[in-house]
Amino acid sequence: MENTGGKSNQREKEGDLFTINRKESGSDGSRDGVEGHMLEIGVLQMEEKGLWLCYVDVDLLEFPLNLEYLEAEFFLYGAYGYGLDKIAPNLTKGGPTPIGAKRGQMDKFTRDVIKQFALQEVGHLRAIQSTVKGFPRPLLNLSAESFAKVVDSAFEKQLVPSFDPYRSGVNFLLASYLIPYVGLTGYVGASPKLQDPKSKRLVAGLLGVESGQDAVIRALLYEHAHKKVKPYGITVAEFTNRFSQLRNKLGNAGVKDEGLVVVESEGAEGLITGNVLAGDKYSVAFDRTPEEILRIVYGSGDEHKPGGFYPKGADGHIAKSHLPKA
Repeated sequence: MENTGGKSNQREKEGDLFTINRKESGSDGSRDGVEGHMLEIGVLQMEEKGLWLCYVDVDLLEFPLNLEYLEAEFFLYGAYGYGLDKIAPNLTKGGPTPIGAKRGQMDKFTRDVIKQFALQEVGHLRAIQSTVKGFPRPLLNLSAESFAKVVDSAFEKQLVPSFDPYRSGVNFLLASYLIPYVGLTGYVGASPKLQDPKSKRLVAGLLGVESGQDAVIRALLYEHAHKKVKPYGITVAEFTNRFSQLRNKLGNAGVKDEGLVVVESEGAEGLITGNVLAGDKYSVAFDRTPEEILRIVYGSGDEHKPGGFYPKGADGHIAKSHLPKA
């Protein structure tokens, strides 16, 4: 196929993503015009991976790598005591080693579950990197201090002692509650914007497993929803409710997050308080844009202000487009 688009193709911001300039695609903005003007990065994907993908798909497939790196490293270190640098160094593409990650203290069953999650995330990185070029692992702050800041923000006070995700199995599961769900809402949001069937199939597969991980985490925590987390005297359910409220606040796009126990009117069909799976009034999964996700994982409520788990910001075109120009 001939690349007739060249460098003349431009990106135009439409909502929360960048897409093809219809003026460059064809006089009528038709689908044929779009396909006839494959973009440079799409050609790059064909040359390196044997695939043609438009900018929209490449951007939306690369962005989740930020979350997949975070999940892979947190689960690997928590379960094994080491991360991608030992398990699959080629997937890091030379990116810096995470800050503060370490082996967690947890029971045998929980460790087995987290090991499975960890290796699944390695597979997710392989799947995405086999489809798009990707980027090096961004600098990740997975220290106990980083998680403690999130928890303190959720409770609007400093917990004493500081929350440490590596201290116990319950703590690690609570910290894990913070992670896969954000990624899965991103996949839900990206799905209708993808153009190519290969991209849609990949995201559907990733979403399926991410949703499964989130469901397992929530189910394990739900069993102990009314038990108090030592030494804070705060129930597991209250921790999850606070975490969800914080994500709603930071995302600044309404309610897209719910804890394990809700008021009856907010439960499924308005008839139950248990909330082992989060969903809207129809029990359909919530969606988030990349910008909402950045506001949450940066902990700043602003996609332009890095911090939190990403001290130097996330990578990929979408994330970098919101960072200050060097």
